[in-house]
Amino acid sequence: MRPLSSGDLSRIITDLEREAGSLSPLQKVLLGTDGSVTNLLEMATGHPVEVVTRVQEVRPADPETAAELGVEPGDAVNYRVVELRDTLTGETLIYAVSFTPLQRLAPDFRDDLLRADIPIGRILRRHRIESRREITDARIVPADPHLSSIFRIHRQQALLSRKYRIIHNRQPLIAIEEIFPSTAFSEERRVIVNAPSRIHITLLDMNGSLGRVDGGVGIALDHPATVLDARKSAGIAVYGGDDETRLRVAEAARATADSLSLPGGAEITVHDAAGQHVGLGSGTALALAAGSALCRLYGRDATVRDLAKVVGRGGTSGIGTAVFEQGGFVLDGGHRFGVPGGKQDFRPSAASRGTEPPPVVARHAFPEDWRILLVTPHAGTGVHGATEVDLFRAHCPVPLGEVRELCHEVLMRLIPGVIEHDLDAFGTAVNRIQHLGFKKVEVAAQPPVVPALLEALVDAGAAGAGLSSFGPTVYAVGDTGMDGVVGAAREVLDGRGGGAVILTRARNTGADVAGV
Repeated sequence: MRPLSSGDLSRIITDLEREAGSLSPLQKVLLGTDGSVTNLLEMATGHPVEVVTRVQEVRPADPETAAELGVEPGDAVNYRVVELRDTLTGETLIYAVSFTPLQRLAPDFRDDLLRADIPIGRILRRHRIESRREITDARIVPADPHLSSIFRIHRQQALLSRKYRIIHNRQPLIAIEEIFPSTAFSEERRVIVNAPSRIHITLLDMNGSLGRVDGGVGIALDHPATVLDARKSAGIAVYGGDDETRLRVAEAARATADSLSLPGGAEITVHDAAGQHVGLGSGTALALAAGSALCRLYGRDATVRDLAKVVGRGGTSGIGTAVFEQGGFVLDGGHRFGVPGGKQDFRPSAASRGTEPPPVVARHAFPEDWRILLVTPHAGTGVHGATEVDLFRAHCPVPLGEVRELCHEVLMRLIPGVIEHDLDAFGTAVNRIQHLGFKKVEVAAQPPVVPALLEALVDAGAAGAGLSSFGPTVYAVGDTGMDGVVGAAREVLDGRGGGAVILTRARNTGADVAGV
C-alpha cells in the first residue's frame, strides 16, 4: 500500500471539500498530521484527553489487514477499538481502530498495548521506539447506527476518516483508522436538519364536484431521512448529493433568503436523502430542510406552512409538509377547487407553485411496532415532470363513485386501523386503495415489476402493500415477522434489474432542526 505524499493529501482534501464543504484548519491538520493526535486534541480543547477502550482482542488477520501490515493472513494481530474523549465534557472526539501484529512486538510493548487505555503515541515514547507515520487514505464515510450513537449525531451524517501506518524498522508496526464528524473541530456555528421521508398512500378526491380537490394520506418514515447541515456564507453553495439534489437545495435556499430578505446565504452540505423521483418525498424534504436551516442560522421565525409556500411545495399533497412539521400518520383536507383563490385545474404539486398547502385534518401516532418495508426497483424513476402533468390532465376528474369508495376505505377502515392498532384492517384498506381513484392511475403507469411486487409481498404475509405516490417505490406493512416478506421482495427483484430493500419504521416526530 503506497503512502500518500503531501501533494496527494492536498488533492484528496480538495476533493473532500467538494463533497463535504470547506474543512476547518484543525480538521485538515487532523487528517494530515504525522504526529500525536492525542497531543493535538489536548492543545485544541485545552483539556486532558483520555483513551476509553471499547474492544481489545487478539484475532487472526484477514487478507486486507494482512496486506496492510505485511504479514500472512491468519497471523495473530491485536484488534483495538478506542475512543479519545475530552475528560471535561465527556465528548468523544476521535473513534480509532487499530491492528498490530503481535509477532513484531517486544514483550514489554505488547503488555502495555494489551493493558489498554494508554494512547499509542505514549506507549511508543515510553519504550523509546523510533517510528514514523505514513498516511495511506483519507475519505468520507457515513455514520452508521453504531458511530452515530457514539458521536451523538444523525445517522448518515458525514464522517471524516483517515488511515495511516506506524513504521518501525522499515515494517508496519500498527495500522490505524481514525474517524471524526465532519461538523467537529470547527468554530463556525452550524445548523443540522434531520427530516423524515414519507409514504404517500393516496390522493383522496381527484373529482372535485364538492368544491375541494386533492386531499391525501401518508406516513412519516424514520429511514431514509434527509440530513443536511448549513453554516453562514456570503452566497449559496451546496455540497454532497447528486446534481439534481444540489439544484433543489440551492433553489430552496435562494428562495428563502430572498423571501425573508436575509443578510447572507449559506454553505449547505447534504449528508443523506431519499432518492429523487422514487415516491418518498425527497423534493419536499430537501426544500423544507434547506429553508428551515437558513431560518435557524439567521434567527428568523417562519412556520413550515409559510416555508412550503416560499419553496413551492404542498400545491397538491400536504403530506410532505405535514410530516416535516409533526411526523406520524397524516390526513390532509385538500384545496378549494373552481372558486376564486382556489385551484382551477388538476395538477401535481411540482406544477402548483403558489398554492396554499392544504390543512391537516387528522394526525395520529403510527404504531411503532409495525414494520414498513420499502422496495425500490431499479426500473427507472417514478412518473414526474411533464409526464406527470399529462396523466393528471388525461385521467381527472376520476369517477365520483371511486372517490366515494376510496374515502369510505380511508375513513372507516384505514384510520380506525391506525387508532385501534388493527393491522389487518389497515392492511386490507391499503390493498383495496390500489384499485381506486387516482391511485389506480398511478399503479397502471408503473413498469411490470411493481404489480408483481404488490402481489408477492401480500402473498408472503404482509398485511398490506401499496405504491407510494407515483412510485416506483412499493411499501409493505406488517408486524415483527417480516423476514418472508423481505425474501419475497428480493426474489421479485432478482432478474428484473435489482433494486433497494429497506426495512424501517414510522417516525412520530417531525424534522429535527438543531444548532451545533
